[in-house]
Amino acid sequence: MTSQVSSPITAGTADEPHVVVDVLGEQRKPAKETRQLDRVIIRFAGDSGDGMQLTGDRFTSETASFGNDLSTLPNFPAEIRAPAGTLPGVSSFQLHFADHDILTPGDAPNVLVAMNPAALKANLGDLPRGAEIIVDTDEFTKRAMAKVGWAASPLEDGSLGAFAVHPVPLTTLTLEALKDSGLARKDAERAKNMFALGLLSWMYHRPTENTEAFLLRKFAKKPDIAAANVAAFRAGWNFGETTEDFAVSYEVAPASAAFPKGTYRNISGNLALSYGLIAASKQAQLPLFLGSYPITPASDILHELSRHKNFGVRTFQAEDEIAAIGAALGASFGGALAVTTTSGPGVALKSETIGLAVSLELPLLVVDIQRGGPSTGLPTKTEQADLLQAMYGRNGEAPVPVVAPATAADCFTAALEAARIALTYRTPVFLLSDGYLANGSEPWRIPQLDELPDLRVEFASGPNHTDADGKEVFWPYLRDPQTLARPWAVPGTPGLEHRIGGIEKQDGTGNISYDPANHDLMVRTRQAKVDGIAVPDIEVDDPSGVARTLVLGWGSTYGPITAAVRRIRREGGQVAQAHLRHLNPFPGNLGQVLKAYDRVVVPEMNLGQLAHLLRAKYLVDARSFTQVTGLPFKAEQLAAAVTAIMEENADVDV
Repeated sequence: MTSQVSSPITAGTADEPHVVVDVLGEQRKPAKETRQLDRVIIRFAGDSGDGMQLTGDRFTSETASFGNDLSTLPNFPAEIRAPAGTLPGVSSFQLHFADHDILTPGDAPNVLVAMNPAALKANLGDLPRGAEIIVDTDEFTKRAMAKVGWAASPLEDGSLGAFAVHPVPLTTLTLEALKDSGLARKDAERAKNMFALGLLSWMYHRPTENTEAFLLRKFAKKPDIAAANVAAFRAGWNFGETTEDFAVSYEVAPASAAFPKGTYRNISGNLALSYGLIAASKQAQLPLFLGSYPITPASDILHELSRHKNFGVRTFQAEDEIAAIGAALGASFGGALAVTTTSGPGVALKSETIGLAVSLELPLLVVDIQRGGPSTGLPTKTEQADLLQAMYGRNGEAPVPVVAPATAADCFTAALEAARIALTYRTPVFLLSDGYLANGSEPWRIPQLDELPDLRVEFASGPNHTDADGKEVFWPYLRDPQTLARPWAVPGTPGLEHRIGGIEKQDGTGNISYDPANHDLMVRTRQAKVDGIAVPDIEVDDPSGVARTLVLGWGSTYGPITAAVRRIRREGGQVAQAHLRHLNPFPGNLGQVLKAYDRVVVPEMNLGQLAHLLRAKYLVDARSFTQVTGLPFKAEQLAAAVTAIMEENADVDV
């Protein structure tokens, strides 16, 4: 969908305003100026009850349908309803959209929509000089300003002189638009976020039809609420069209050149991951079973998968994390593609059963949507500090493969890859996403069926060994010589009865064994199985071919790192970049790649966990650049840090 901008006939001088003349010779109001932009960063901010996430999501959906490339950053309190009007209670949604390929939600907003004083104060420090601020003046009461430590209104004391401020009485205008709706004042006020959305939709020529249809669907059981929201949305659009305060609107053309041909949709990381799990089950021709306990920010996967019973998906909301993974492991034993979803605190509770899955050598996907920790930590904030937990957070020698998606859309592909490894090698697999990917969104090309991998497996169907007496028997731990995977025998298959449990098994027979030599063999065999997993070589982006510095990332740091590398190169710097999807085992060529560069910089949203692993395994001086703020890196911040490291030994390099 595209927007058409009219070009009226105008007449006038440089000193006098233009007069618009229509074909009948009658004067009418001058058309407003429309400016072309290549990208925009908008942040909606207000109380956690002001509907900022819904507002941002709808603006994002319309932007996706328009054809822009986009990236989002929802940011909200952990409390269901944080204290109104306070800084900790501010909820925001940032959207970066452009007519070209972009990688991050943007470093600094060009536009801030602030619904109250707390929203303005909490976000003011992120705004660059000249940014536009749209603020609800009705909320700037003495009491509201006192809550955030303002004795005087910044709208009147000149402190906002560096910005283009648009004071708009959003509440008053919304109530005026809905005066005939029959709604109580409190209910009518709740629609002011739709007034703001309508205003922004006018400012940036966003389509409106889908939003109106969405509101009618969302509030179908409350038609008066649906009508009020649509009316407020239209009133906001009309206000932008008629008010003198907004003299300019903006267009950002579709990013046609940024996308390969195909059918696209806007998708969040958790939704992409859910679809990837469904696709994996269909490609494996296995039923999908999810055993889960609700936990932020992973709960959306449980919610989404519960909607897809028609695809053979079975979801089980357990009483706790331990029961959830126990049920999932039981489903795996029964022949399903089994998944459990959680975050870091839940992984801690699941650790013994993950170790059991290692011992039983059954496929199981453990999806960890990482959040700030330790303990309960920051439920709604992002972090990637569970890497060492995924690698080592079990008793004994219990190696588990680890896969990490790079972007929200990549969560789909990562789910397929994790399923491939689990099913092929009969092992639990960690999939490490995080809150930034889970809640953020971007365009995703819907793949064709023939692009998906074949994940079909063969269950054991009969005896696989002949004993000393010449009798054909089934050995549950007789391994495939290529993958070291043991047979997968579905319970109830005649003749394939075998013992399960957490006590060490004898190689081959699966009988309980306390033999020291056998335990040593089984431990080394399980490690060799993980070490031997086939993963692609890591690819290095080094267009100059002479870079001396490599920036290596994993997981959600991909976007900020890539944006930072692009900045450095535009300024003449020579830097290489590589990104890890497979963290256990590492790609076979990783050691060679690391040793080819004088400096290896590893940005992480932890205190250097990947860098620790690289130093230990490859004996390279990996340089950490870390933050644990609960927010993703900014491209400018990373570019400055990498440049500083590159310049440390510049004289030596020359």
